[in-house]
Amino acid sequence: MKTLIKNGTVYQNGKLLKNDLLLEDDKITLLGTDLSDVACDQVIDAQNKLVAPGLVDVHVHYREPGFTHKETIKTGSLAAAHGGYTTVCAMPNLDPVPDTPEKVSELVALNKQDGVVNIKQYGAITKGLKSDQLLDYAGMKAAGAFAFSNDGCGVQTAGTMYQAMLAAKKLGVALVAHVEDNSLLFGGVMNAGKRAKELGLPGILGISESSQIARDLLLAKETGVHYHVCHVSTKESVELVRLAKAHGINVTCEVSPHHLLLNEEDIPANDGFYKMNPPLRANEDQQALIAGILDGTIDMIATDHAPHSIDEKTGDMRTSAFGITGSETAFALLYTRLVKQEKILTLAQLLDLMAKNPAEKFNFAAGVLYAGATADIAIFDLENEFELKEENYFSKGKNTPFTGQKVYGETYMTLVNGKVAYQKED
Repeated sequence: MKTLIKNGTVYQNGKLLKNDLLLEDDKITLLGTDLSDVACDQVIDAQNKLVAPGLVDVHVHYREPGFTHKETIKTGSLAAAHGGYTTVCAMPNLDPVPDTPEKVSELVALNKQDGVVNIKQYGAITKGLKSDQLLDYAGMKAAGAFAFSNDGCGVQTAGTMYQAMLAAKKLGVALVAHVEDNSLLFGGVMNAGKRAKELGLPGILGISESSQIARDLLLAKETGVHYHVCHVSTKESVELVRLAKAHGINVTCEVSPHHLLLNEEDIPANDGFYKMNPPLRANEDQQALIAGILDGTIDMIATDHAPHSIDEKTGDMRTSAFGITGSETAFALLYTRLVKQEKILTLAQLLDLMAKNPAEKFNFAAGVLYAGATADIAIFDLENEFELKEENYFSKGKNTPFTGQKVYGETYMTLVNGKVAYQKED
């Protein structure tokens, strides 16, 4: 099957080029200025839209098995394709937790069966995520786990983290950390700052994040493991990672779209849709995150797509669940705000943060377009404004405060392994 994508503006090697792409089955076979004379079975007219590498998200929650009222592998991966993602990494906070080779193998098979994008699966760091019991990491890797994480739970014991890092280093895989010291939470539901006081809500201290990063960075230095920090949110966390990189520690980190776009002052009321973990921090933290993506301290943007039912998110922050969705809104929101409006980033920088960098740091064959690469491609309409509407989401989770915003960068088409996984209806 030969497919020609013509009349697009192609992002390749850091440049925007007026090129055509020829796909043969699941591979890109040719890029050129005019390939219209090449025999093919299908022609996709990109109509001057952006033809980009499929986006890569190293942090999503698909809730299956165990919590399918929130999301399934099918709905979550459809949402990813709708957002222009072609590769995603699914977290292990499920029921049952993938903490044995058998459970990992079953989940990898289910991902392949029901997923419409490429799904990489995390294995757990400890049994059940909240214990100190170490696992059969070699067996889980052989069963298909690409890295290990206890996302949703910080590893509370330094000795446990140290031993897990040694095991991950030996296997050549990343140790991916949700950093949170439980002894410093004090029942908080939003950032411990000015807005929490105004709303009369218990706050989450920034040091609950940064103190555990400090601990783990020293352990990473000792073990040499690839240590990846999930969703950094404080200025102290950014500075710690910056310092660690300067000292040669093998650390990478991600930031979520909502932490780049919002801060605690944007929370209008005691509204569960604004409850996330880590929480929206102070304006100075938000500015530090932006500085971190500009100077390379922060390596990538990851959504932390966290779907919940409306009942679980409605009402008081004290009782609602942590988390918001992100797969279907991330690119459009970030392009509109950071590239088009505020000109903080170039389009090339944004695409690298959302595709090339995460693929490169985790050694995925993704995130770039070249002859011989897998045909994972996203086509975006950068010219026409559209509204984020609940009825257009493929995710079961509608829990995002961004619904109703008018943005640019709508996904026109997503191809995964050369096949159309999403196409906008005319």
